[in-house]
Amino acid sequence: MKIIRTLSLPMSALLLLSCSANDQAKTEKVSTEIQSEEWTMLSEDSTLAQWEMYEGNEIRGWKWENGELQASGAGWDAGEDLITKQSYSNFELNLEWKIAEANSSGIFYLVEKSDSIPIYESAPEYQVLDDKGWPTEMKPNQLTAGSYAMYAPEGAEVKPVGEWNTTKIIVHYPHVEHWLNGKKVVEYEFGSEDWTARKAADKWAEVPGYGLATSGHIGLQNAGLVTYRNVKIKEL
Repeated sequence: MKIIRTLSLPMSALLLLSCSANDQAKTEKVSTEIQSEEWTMLSEDSTLAQWEMYEGNEIRGWKWENGELQASGAGWDAGEDLITKQSYSNFELNLEWKIAEANSSGIFYLVEKSDSIPIYESAPEYQVLDDKGWPTEMKPNQLTAGSYAMYAPEGAEVKPVGEWNTTKIIVHYPHVEHWLNGKKVVEYEFGSEDWTARKAADKWAEVPGYGLATSGHIGLQNAGLVTYRNVKIKEL
């Protein structure tokens, strides 16, 4: 009887461990499913069904290949910038990008459509740039991950040209955060005294509507040779 009791105790323990492992696996599976339901993937459809052109024409200047959105490098004012068909207010946007040498691009948020102004005057921009290879000197607030012509990135560590960077943009109006490769590098509040002063002192002083929208589209600029992938968004 002693032998039987000695054997049965470990067996009970094994059964408990097995049940615990199964319960944990089920919990993790449910958690993953819930998380996947929260995110909307924006870069998994070769037809680019969730995107349209900022200027409203047929999509041009972009191609979808192996799960990547590749820009042709048309230029700032070529009118080939992509925006999401859906508008967003409070959200977290995650994506990866890599850029060619001496090229630039931008990720826009809270974009308002307009027939009269370019996308970079319509909405705030998360700068995407080859900081080291750009042929002219840029201001600190024009470097990668900065809020273009508004806030310089602090402590940004950009991967070398041709390597993938990860970007996260959080908007919980009026609060905004820019992240680069796992580090928060910009944080600001729309409409604050600091934000208003910066707007008045730089490039957007003569653009009265800049940064006033509380909802809008996500935009990807076709200014230079840039590639995006794993673009996903979660509404907050």
